[in-house]
Amino acid sequence: MANVLLGLLVMIGCLLVQALLVVVAIRIYGRNRELLEARTFGSTLAVISSVMLVLMVGNFLQIVIWAMVFMQLGEFTDFATATYHSAVNFATLGYGDIVMTEEHRILGPMQSLNGVLMVGVSTAVVMSALQDAVRQLRKTREAGNQ
Repeated sequence: MANVLLGLLVMIGCLLVQALLVVVAIRIYGRNRELLEARTFGSTLAVISSVMLVLMVGNFLQIVIWAMVFMQLGEFTDFATATYHSAVNFATLGYGDIVMTEEHRILGPMQSLNGVLMVGVSTAVVMSALQDAVRQLRKTREAGNQ
């Protein structure tokens, strides 16, 4: 039961990290939305890439948070292995080449559930930005043709 509670606390922490970085990504997009009016490949690429980069950093931070938890529990002796295992869980790959002890193994699927949700949130934000960018580009192009 203690591991489930720990997993839930880590998931809540990751949710807060993701929420913070979603807000940052939305603000970056909002502040740079006028660049889409330039209708250049570079400006559109810069705006969308900045949103994606912030969200990828957020997902990586969550992988690191879980890796640090695994290290604290004594599951891994080196950070690289803990991070690799965490990334495999977060991405729901489930290679199985490195496994945790029976005592803490419930945290693996809990992290996978966390990863599915957080990658899904990142995908939704990126898709929303892409859809808005396409609408903005279309609107700007139509205004220029009149």
